[in-house]
Amino acid sequence: MASEKKLNLEKSLADLEKLVEELESGDLPLDKAMKKFEDGIKLTRGCQTALKDAEQKVDVLLKSTGGQESLQAFDEPD
Repeated sequence: MASEKKLNLEKSLADLEKLVEELESGDLPLDKAMKKFEDGIKLTRGCQTALKDAEQKVDVLLKSTGGQESLQAFDEPD
C-alpha cells in the first residue's frame, strides 16, 4: 500500500508539472486554463496531504524507536 501511495504522489507531481507547463505556454483559452488551474489546485492539495502524512509517520517512527532526533526542515541547496 505504501508503494501505491508513492506511485500516486509521483504521478500527481508529474501531472502537476505537466499542467504548469501547459498553463505557462499561454496557448490555452481562458476556460480551459481555468479548468487546468483548478485541477492543479486539487493535485497540489493531494500532494500536500500525502507529504504531511509521510512526515507524521516519520515522526511517529522516530518517537517509537526512542530516538531523541527531531524533524528539521529540509533546505534545498541553492
